[in-house]
Amino acid sequence: MGRKEAKTNAMRILERMGIPFSHREYDCGEFTDGSAVADLLGLDHDRVFKTLVAVGSDGQHYVFVLPVDAELDFKKCARSVGAKAVRLIPQKELLPLTGYVRGGCTAVGMKKPFPTRIHETAVLFDKIYVSGGRIGSQLELAPEDLRRAAGAEFADLTGD
Repeated sequence: MGRKEAKTNAMRILERMGIPFSHREYDCGEFTDGSAVADLLGLDHDRVFKTLVAVGSDGQHYVFVLPVDAELDFKKCARSVGAKAVRLIPQKELLPLTGYVRGGCTAVGMKKPFPTRIHETAVLFDKIYVSGGRIGSQLELAPEDLRRAAGAEFADLTGD
């Protein structure tokens, strides 16, 4: 058993809001993708969500949370936030913009709030998993609680 890790900003915010969650840590060595994390933890891929950050044609940043095996439909994402177009930000911009690194990015507790959309399939589950705010950390919580904590809305974000 390793040493107990400190709480992340996301965990502190959820606790402050009175939102119940469970935390699972895993050892992945270097960053691995969300599908590998789901496999490592023995979780259904449809219940494990990744967090992607995009910039719109309007210069505004947006956060999209979707199942780890899904691909963003950029037109649907843009429509969901009222932008003409969106594109993912370069990886090097992620940490300075959000305070999170690739593989540890979560919609809760970014440096500043951004319009956030969670893929509508999240509501099919009592609980989903998202990054806990660092690599090697996953949070399990109700989709509605994630929506509330992130100030998000549910939307269709993928090309089915």
